[in-house]
Amino acid sequence: MINHPAGPPAQPGLDLDDGSPPRLGRSLTPLPARRRARLRARPRLARLAVLLAAFVCAACGLVYELELVALGSYLLGDSVTQTSVVLSVMVFAMGLGSLLAKRFTRRPATAFALVECALALTGGLSVLALYSCWAWIGRYQAAMVGLTCLIGILIGAEIPLLMTLIQRIRREDAGRAAADLFAADYVGALIGGLAFPFLILPAFGQGTGALVTGAVNAVAGAAVVLWLFREEPAPRVRALLWGGCALVLAVLAAAAAWSGAVERAARHALYGAQVRFAAHSRYQEIVLTGPAEGPLRLYRDGRLAVCGPDEYRGSEALVHPAMAAGPDARVLVLGGGDGLAAREVLRHGGVRSVLLVDLDPALTRLARTDPGLAALSGRSLDDPRVRTVAADPLEWLRGVRPGDRAFDVVLADLPAPSDGGTVKFHSQEFYGLATRLLSPGGRLAVRAGSDEHGLWQVESGLRAAGLRTVPYAVQGSPTASCVPGRDDGQDFLLAAAAQPPLTLSPDAPPPRALSSDALRASSARLTARRPARPPAALTLLGPH
Repeated sequence: MINHPAGPPAQPGLDLDDGSPPRLGRSLTPLPARRRARLRARPRLARLAVLLAAFVCAACGLVYELELVALGSYLLGDSVTQTSVVLSVMVFAMGLGSLLAKRFTRRPATAFALVECALALTGGLSVLALYSCWAWIGRYQAAMVGLTCLIGILIGAEIPLLMTLIQRIRREDAGRAAADLFAADYVGALIGGLAFPFLILPAFGQGTGALVTGAVNAVAGAAVVLWLFREEPAPRVRALLWGGCALVLAVLAAAAAWSGAVERAARHALYGAQVRFAAHSRYQEIVLTGPAEGPLRLYRDGRLAVCGPDEYRGSEALVHPAMAAGPDARVLVLGGGDGLAAREVLRHGGVRSVLLVDLDPALTRLARTDPGLAALSGRSLDDPRVRTVAADPLEWLRGVRPGDRAFDVVLADLPAPSDGGTVKFHSQEFYGLATRLLSPGGRLAVRAGSDEHGLWQVESGLRAAGLRTVPYAVQGSPTASCVPGRDDGQDFLLAAAAQPPLTLSPDAPPPRALSSDALRASSARLTARRPARPPAALTLLGPH
């Protein structure tokens, strides 16, 4: 990727542009005598400036990459697939960009300024562009692959051009120059990778964060190199390059000013005009629509999670059979940050304490503060018996000693993999950790989704954890009235060390969607369809 002069190896400290006629294999355009003298006077400072540009550009490049991965995971779920697609396409495109950059090493400063302006503009606008494609066009995957490829090509072109610039300042052994350049590049990538989750995302969010990163990229990349090698391009070209850099910054600033309006318009196109709350938390996108008096719709990462008129179907089916099968004084809810499962739990007179563990504090805060959602949940999260913990349920289970806590009922209010849920919350490891916290006679209830194959996978995981299981179903979808034509039933599993009874408790108001006879009938129907050789349990390391 780097052109070397023919003849003896270069000696450290020898100026590359010494004014001699170009030798065979030499592609650099000689610098003017005044600029050569300036670089000779302060070669270390000039070299440091190029390495600093490499450092900042590498940090910005990794931020763009992480922005694409995070946005794809938010909007489409399946973070493994999104990460694999972005990384593989990005690395391929970087190799292509490195090859293409060989054609532009004759004027490396001009080419690098153009690359950085294009990268700053493309990477800075990438989040808003992809979100708009997802909301208005629906061709998100194709747009993401195309944008990832373009950003990767521009990132890949940086290293050959920067190597040429370093050699132009002071000729030295190519291995030593490459070592310094790659060290700056890798350290910059480290800083960018750490800054994204801990600084950029909390302070700016994804859309504005990408725009700010693009502005930094333009200044640190194009502007620094143009200043240092400002005599390489002709005066007219130099003026155009500076004007282009200023135009990129102006476009990014205008996009930042209008990003809120663009995001609101895209959400209205996607969710309708009555968007009451919308936010990107650190973990997901949360959108609440509908008038305060209802019906409400809660979307999580673009998926309809709660439909006010029908939500009770799933919440009742998860909670009431488990609460009726034995003692129910101490209850653990894993997930359920919307407070709907806790509402059903508190309808049982024997409940003394409820611990709710949900990953996203933004969701539990919304369930407390939004009048409509708080009313729908019966203000369950404000009940003195309820305590909430903001933590990943799997990590929280790992950190609890079995002897420290014991619960009569554990409710896994987490969507099944077939409904877009995360595999780790339905893995054999997850159920094994949850089983340790069951008191004698304790029960574990799980959402198994609407796919029967997924039901038996979940059951295999529970049985591998040493539990006996009872499958059952409830008719109707929790989103039936909001998504016409989808009223398929939902499957659940009740598990315990001994075979748990399937009944309803007399110490709670009768559920609207359940009856003891209907539960037993659905259980008999599913049991009759249980495969002779059930599928293997989901595991953290197994095929998904």
